[in-house]
Amino acid sequence: MATTPAERRVSLVPSTRARQPMHPARKRLIIAVLLVMVGSFLPWLYVGGQPKSGALGPGLWTFYGAMLGLAGVLLPFRKVGAVHAGLLAAIALAVPAWQIVHVLGLVGFGGWMPGPGLVMVAGGGVVAAGCALRLLREPAPAESQA
Repeated sequence: MATTPAERRVSLVPSTRARQPMHPARKRLIIAVLLVMVGSFLPWLYVGGQPKSGALGPGLWTFYGAMLGLAGVLLPFRKVGAVHAGLLAAIALAVPAWQIVHVLGLVGFGGWMPGPGLVMVAGGGVVAAGCALRLLREPAPAESQA
């Protein structure tokens, strides 16, 4: 990927300050945020063949958690981003787990099936947990001088 030199960069405010490169974990956190955002509104359960949308309750909580994850992507501080990714991971893993335990307590193992939204949110939580650990452990990449 080619980079443009500072002299040729288009900007409304002229600056010679170099932009910090994006941490690779932040790029993966974008994927986690998108997984949780989209999965929050998809069907979470199929009960008797009928889909039950996540937007009716628990999906809203995970969507709000995705907003915290988005803030972690946009803020320039690595440790703050790690905390936001950790919060997203906690919400995106705890709420689907609670939903499964709740349904198992109500109807047992028969008559229902997890939907794509539940799986996407849980997958986004796993990705966000990995991003949080990586943001805490690895320093920001240094910009290469070419």
